[in-house]
Amino acid sequence: MIDNPRSPRVRAAAKLAKKNQRAETGLFLVEGPQAVAEAIRFRPELVREIFVTPQARDRAGAVMRDARAAEVRVEIVTDAVLDAIADTVTPQGMVAVCETFPSSLKAIVASAPRLVAVLEEVRDPGNAGTVIRVADAAGADAVILTGTSVDPFNPKAVRATTGSLFHVPVVVGVDLDEALDALRGAGIRVLAADISGDDLLAARSEGDLDGATAWLFGNEARGLTTEQLTRADRAVIVPIYGSAESLNLATAAAVCLYESAFAQRAAAGDQ
Repeated sequence: MIDNPRSPRVRAAAKLAKKNQRAETGLFLVEGPQAVAEAIRFRPELVREIFVTPQARDRAGAVMRDARAAEVRVEIVTDAVLDAIADTVTPQGMVAVCETFPSSLKAIVASAPRLVAVLEEVRDPGNAGTVIRVADAAGADAVILTGTSVDPFNPKAVRATTGSLFHVPVVVGVDLDEALDALRGAGIRVLAADISGDDLLAARSEGDLDGATAWLFGNEARGLTTEQLTRADRAVIVPIYGSAESLNLATAAAVCLYESAFAQRAAAGDQ
């Protein structure tokens, strides 16, 4: 059992909460049994090691069995050591160190995607992680984070994905124009979510959601610039029927991505 919170291995793992350390090492943290289980199930080759308390080990028997089957190194640690590694105030007793695995824009475009989410200068890790989770749930083929968007391997973003980070290809650090040019060159229609746009229901009724679509979402505070909006084929707004002032980014993204998923499946005759 590792019981020293200041041991070199523990300190090295704890440093992965910082972006510069993730960039230098190519590693990141995954917290909680559910997220660790998804990592082992979908991308076991990326899991370097797991730190777990005795109590969490006993509660997560299936995760431990899968880890052994995948030959993942498991270290039993004290609560104090787990607290030193975890980014959360009340960790769930299990943290994995995994290799980062960003996808390339070229590979995404070559896969003939039908539904893509593009995040431009999205800064809140909770929003970015939730959009990745929503994209996964809606059956999207990729999420692209452009410009100075938050690092999806940020601990808060990883937690917000609840494991979906291991299901959906994620592209990071590409220029917005480069991403849109590549998507449009592959015959993908670009729809921008913006308050200046047309009603989402109008876009749906006119068939704009039926084909291959990339949804463009802007910064939480500023949205998309006029120049960025001109790069889209159409701007669309999610209508608000009640008295709410607005929808947050992740909620609006959920509506837009699911509307496209519904429309595409209806057009294909899927139930």
